[in-house]
Amino acid sequence: MEITYDYYRIFYYVAKYQSFTQAANVLNSNQPNLTKYINNLESQLNCKLFVRTNRGVTLTPEGEKLYAHVAVAYEQFKAAELELANEQNLTSGVVTIGVSNTALHGILLPVLSQFHESYPGIRLRLSNLTTPQAIQSLKSGAVDFSLVTTPLQINKPFIQTCLKNFQEILIGSPQYKFLANKPISLKEVAKYPLICLGKHTTTREFYNTLYSTHGVVLSPDTESATTDQLLPLVKNNLGLAFIPEEFAIEAIKKEEVIHIPLLQNVPMRSISLVEDRSRYLNIAANKLKQMLLAESAV
Repeated sequence: MEITYDYYRIFYYVAKYQSFTQAANVLNSNQPNLTKYINNLESQLNCKLFVRTNRGVTLTPEGEKLYAHVAVAYEQFKAAELELANEQNLTSGVVTIGVSNTALHGILLPVLSQFHESYPGIRLRLSNLTTPQAIQSLKSGAVDFSLVTTPLQINKPFIQTCLKNFQEILIGSPQYKFLANKPISLKEVAKYPLICLGKHTTTREFYNTLYSTHGVVLSPDTESATTDQLLPLVKNNLGLAFIPEEFAIEAIKKEEVIHIPLLQNVPMRSISLVEDRSRYLNIAANKLKQMLLAESAV
């Protein structure tokens, strides 16, 4: 049985107001049209839905049963329409992001501040993950998009957009000040305690490759879970560490740590936005993405 949505919508309003006249006013229609639609609906369902009285209409037992279902469905439709309208106006919604620690501090936090100020009704869900974990979360559909650091390998339908380049430098506590006098080699660096991110992180793989290229084995003395742990560990004399330059600038100015120059070049890395082009971003997530792209263009 194929019954149009309009029939149920008209039935809903007539039953709600118990009046054809009032329902017609709400629907911007007229009573004869509504009467015709209800007659057609009753004919298709093969039962009477209303009892007409001088004061309006009342539902028959069959009408009561139908209304119990139609009212729930119609209210769900209205709720969905309102939710979509609110999202278009960015007054509600949810954005879920998988983000590495470097990406969080390197670009996301200042943009999130602007986004939250402009759209306070949007809920934000951040998962602080390594780059491989953030990519896996995107694959599973757990996040709208991921912000990660290079190098990384992705396949279609994933695409990456570079948002920001960053340079990492080697730093140490003031006790290693003697190493700042002239550039040293990675082979020389290997003689001193090193702090590095743990295995199965993109940064660890990056430095494994860098060291290997120059014939040196990377063997950290201390492993850190996140990038923002590196600076405190260096300040407390646990060893040397490679860290994004902008994260260390203030500490260098205050002479809490020192920059150790290298003979070998440390390749520049980037923070990238990775998304699944086979999925559509919701309106709020797309707005945040556009703000990130705008920030990267500054």
